[in-house]
Amino acid sequence: MIGLGELLKRLLVGRALRSEDLSERLLPKRLALPIFASDPLSSVAYATQEILLVFTLAGLVYVHLTAWVAAAVVALLVVVVVSYRQVVYAYPGGGGSYAVASANLGPSAGLVVAAALLVDYVMTVAVSVASGVDNIVSAFPVLHEHRVGLAVGFVAVLATMNLRGVRESGRIFAAPTYLFIGAVLVMCAVGLAGWITGNAPVAESAARQIRPEPGYEHLTSLALVVLILRAFSSGCTALTGVEAISNGVPAFRRPKARNAASTLAVMGLIAVTMFAGVTTLALIAQVHIASDPCQLSGTGPDCADLPQRTVIAQVAAAVFGGHHSIGFFAVQTATALVLVLAANTAFNGFPLLASILARHGYLPRQLYTRGDRLVFSNGVLALAAVAAALLVAFQASVTNLIHLYILGVFTSFTLSQAGMVRHWSQTLGAESQARLRRHHQTARVINAVGAVVTGLVLVIVLATKFAEGAYLAVAAGVLLWTMMRGIRRHYERLARELAVTDAATQSVAPARVFTVVVVSRVDAPTMRALGYARAFRTDRVEAVTVAIDREDSQALLAQWAASGLDVPLKILDSPYREITRPIAAYVRSIRRKSPRDVVNVIIPEYNVGRRWENLLHNQTTLWLKKQLMLIPGVVVISIPWRLPSSHPIARRVPHRAPGSVRRGEPDPALRPDDQSTSRPGSASE
Repeated sequence: MIGLGELLKRLLVGRALRSEDLSERLLPKRLALPIFASDPLSSVAYATQEILLVFTLAGLVYVHLTAWVAAAVVALLVVVVVSYRQVVYAYPGGGGSYAVASANLGPSAGLVVAAALLVDYVMTVAVSVASGVDNIVSAFPVLHEHRVGLAVGFVAVLATMNLRGVRESGRIFAAPTYLFIGAVLVMCAVGLAGWITGNAPVAESAARQIRPEPGYEHLTSLALVVLILRAFSSGCTALTGVEAISNGVPAFRRPKARNAASTLAVMGLIAVTMFAGVTTLALIAQVHIASDPCQLSGTGPDCADLPQRTVIAQVAAAVFGGHHSIGFFAVQTATALVLVLAANTAFNGFPLLASILARHGYLPRQLYTRGDRLVFSNGVLALAAVAAALLVAFQASVTNLIHLYILGVFTSFTLSQAGMVRHWSQTLGAESQARLRRHHQTARVINAVGAVVTGLVLVIVLATKFAEGAYLAVAAGVLLWTMMRGIRRHYERLARELAVTDAATQSVAPARVFTVVVVSRVDAPTMRALGYARAFRTDRVEAVTVAIDREDSQALLAQWAASGLDVPLKILDSPYREITRPIAAYVRSIRRKSPRDVVNVIIPEYNVGRRWENLLHNQTTLWLKKQLMLIPGVVVISIPWRLPSSHPIARRVPHRAPGSVRRGEPDPALRPDDQSTSRPGSASE
């Protein structure tokens, strides 16, 4: 019989899977597309809107430039997709940009990429969920006041689905993703057909004018260039998540690299088609949207709280005949679902990348351990917790969150493409076949173009978004980079300390074994502890107690003598009524007298069945063990005594509950320089 907590876990997550089942969890292309590409595909829903929001700062004068900016975004997306196909074939072991930068530009550059990607994955969850909630509010404005609660709830649901396993989440999320693709393509086809036949769609906001914000009424040439660059950097949100497939190549079925490259190409083609279609329809329907609703003409005194329908919502209403039409609700439902599920790309990419970093010693090794369903559960939970905190802090506002976004994407794009240029240069130096040399030269040109273009975009994004909030993303990346370096140094230092330098010295047995039993009264737990102490082949056994109250100590001494115990009892004085410090000082004195002795300290400890009972027992024991474990040559042994409340719990718990113990990666510190031959082997911490 299992407990309530275990039963609830099984209902939510499912039964535990054996390690041998891992090969059966690999993904076919039809499931890999919605799992790894839902983020770049869903960005179609808000990338056009972000471009328009920048141009409408100056009113409606420069909105026509949206088409040119969108064309530049499409060209950039094509370059990045083609470049990452080269990464997939060159590094089929996964790791994507991190693996490329580490191998070709050095560990520090690889860590920069890793930190940028981890931050960006968190932002992907926050922005995608917030944007999904925006589209739900567009259909049901009454939910506007509950947007934060909805967003956090969606993050919890996504985390739960991903804890069930990659294939399960893929099956669940495949239908909404394909529904979104179909709905948007149908909307684009119907809208463009109407435009061609002279029945162009008209948005509900087409008649509204937009007042320029102060300072944007009359732009100089330089200011206009800056405005265009800001719009371009905002539109580049369409590229988020492109690298996720290169990170997740090991999750594909064989042939892994070819299947991943094909999925990447299909994703790029669909994303370009939908983004171009939505942008074209938004311009045809004359969608007008502003970051500040008070800029719109015809708004009342309460304009600041006026909810605006998103660009894709206005386009759908214009194409299908209003916001009460079936087509409108179909598009909005699919859009809201896919935007929320777009975070699934991060829920797959973040744990995979974190597991690789943990294997290399840059993150705690618990992140390398697979959970019940053969997913990296700790990574899923960590991502969900941080993303939920961001949504609460920024009130689930896409406008506030978007400035923290995409900086990490282009950092990883630029460094990975630069690393690929060096990779092909080194490969060319060792290649003699003319056909292969031509292939490598072509690949190098592709990646060189990608490096230059994404590098320029990185500079633009950093310059235009830094003061608006991107500095927070930079600070988070720097903090994460520093933390990962510190973790790696810790593991390396630990490996040096644990290394066997002199086998002869290590094999020397201790001179004597001294056993100390900590007692507070003469009772059954004390008798069991004394019996355990006698079972040791020890040179001396001694009981110690602390004299907090002189009368109680004298009574214990008399009771000890009356019991006829053959173990001497030593009473330690404690003028300040402390317990842990006198015992620790006494144990240290034993070690000082004979440094080659080993001291066993045996402590009776209660096993309880209710959590609140822990507050009543074992608190002194906990502090004492922490103090004693810091003393060299001391072994701390707890002797459990089961209280009656623990008996029902013990009967319900199986001998080895699924998930109670994990075998994970051996401590990365033991082999800090070996990043390719690591194997699972030690219990997780």
